[in-house]
Amino acid sequence: MITTGILRRAIWLAVFAVSLPVLSQEPSEFIFCSYNLKNWLSMERYLGGASEVVAPKPIEERKRLVEMLAEIHPDVLGVCEVGTDEDVADLQKRLKSLGVDLPHVERAHGGDSTRSLALLSRFPISARKSQLDLKYQIGDQTFPMQRGILDATVALSATLQVRFLGVHLKSKRAIPEADEAMMRRNEAHLLRSHMDSIFNQDIGVKMLCYGDFNEHRNEPAISEIIGSRSSETYMTDLPLHDSDGLVWTHFWDAADVYSRLDFLFASRNLRPLIDLRKARIYTARDFDKASDHRPLVLTIAEK
Repeated sequence: MITTGILRRAIWLAVFAVSLPVLSQEPSEFIFCSYNLKNWLSMERYLGGASEVVAPKPIEERKRLVEMLAEIHPDVLGVCEVGTDEDVADLQKRLKSLGVDLPHVERAHGGDSTRSLALLSRFPISARKSQLDLKYQIGDQTFPMQRGILDATVALSATLQVRFLGVHLKSKRAIPEADEAMMRRNEAHLLRSHMDSIFNQDIGVKMLCYGDFNEHRNEPAISEIIGSRSSETYMTDLPLHDSDGLVWTHFWDAADVYSRLDFLFASRNLRPLIDLRKARIYTARDFDKASDHRPLVLTIAEK
């Protein structure tokens, strides 16, 4: 026999259960990481004092690199200086063994057939518009954009899509064919032109431009990428610091020089979704055991 008290309690519990919000299984925050892997590819290397024509990135460097990425645990990972599809698959496999499963991939390259860009994602890639055959003129000479522009849109949720543009501009290594700073300026112009073409189609696009720009913050190439502050196409330079408040992302050991060469730029519609309190430059004392760059880490919070 059901007493009045038991019946009232059953009714109260039923009403309470109906009034509970339905909790989504999808995360409301997403971690993005940008990282120059320092030649995760086969190339001529000097090992043990001897030159080897073809050798992959040393196993200990790869091991330490994926350990650091496992600590970051990104949902989307944008990398520079990776090689072939097989090299990307190797990176995926090693990350997955440490609990970071990033099955969706876009790989892009330009005139440099050795070093590629790649985007690895936990979420589906809904559109791919990478630019692989961009060229520019310096005087009478025509040059290819060495690594092209990786352009992939990731569906982070049913209501949030972010367009990721990855680049790796011309290195600071001098070459006889042309001035390396002028080459970067031209590549930056190609990047800005591509961004403007995207804005012309969708001024409200949520865009994140990332990578190794091989430039300092006050250089003309960076200013062109950022654009005019009064324009709707302005790209915000996101301020990231390490645990000591420092901003350098690259260490050149031969010269003992620390520089900020890696950047993240956000469009106006993406900027409100970025939690700068959680943005950082990943810090590890032995970062150089993996790469000469440090990872940039960003949290995008769906609102």
